[in-house]
Amino acid sequence: MSPTNTTIPALDGEGDIPAYVARPDADSSRAIIVIPEIFGVNAGIRQKCDDWAAEGYLAIAPDIFWRFAPGVELSPDVEAEFQEALGYFGQYDADLGVKDIEASIRWLRGQGANRIGCVGFCLGGRLAYMAATRTDVDASVGYYGVMIDTMLNESHAISNPLMLHIPTEDHFVDHAAQQKIHEALDPNPKVTLHDYPGLDHGFAATDGNRRNDEGATLADGRTRAFFAETLA
Repeated sequence: MSPTNTTIPALDGEGDIPAYVARPDADSSRAIIVIPEIFGVNAGIRQKCDDWAAEGYLAIAPDIFWRFAPGVELSPDVEAEFQEALGYFGQYDADLGVKDIEASIRWLRGQGANRIGCVGFCLGGRLAYMAATRTDVDASVGYYGVMIDTMLNESHAISNPLMLHIPTEDHFVDHAAQQKIHEALDPNPKVTLHDYPGLDHGFAATDGNRRNDEGATLADGRTRAFFAETLA
């Protein structure tokens, strides 16, 4: 299986964004944008799209590195590939990434979706937060989003429901950053924060060394219930 199976138009005529699309058995007016980690549209991200399609959603995972590393597909459990992914993270412009989320929203609307959510992981979790502050996506979920603590000045712009899953021992998001997130977002009625004591970054990966089955099952169940309510 190739990492992507279609392309969608980028904003402002920049080109075409490779993407993986999974379609439900029946036409659906509900859709989910799955925003990858720093490892590209790999098998785990494709599986998440397939899982959402099985739940009746039209699902799309855009290739967030398409501008400089199109088609990259990496494993977090292979050290050389992990280091390669960190290099791409250093090149990445999240402001352009939000434009790609907006392009995905527009494409999904053209496919007949009128209720659209996004769910992102790691870098994708940051983009899910940014989508909540900068786009009109109907609902957003971020798993172990990085650098959200540096963007809390945007939180006043959150107009639709946002859920964040926060593993308390995330070695990329320290306790001080987590405290800032809680202090800024706990009072916001649009935002729901869930802490996962003792868990680390990547605990909800589809498979691999980082996955924690109990934590992933809990978080994914909360995400499904959240979208069932907010995208109804």
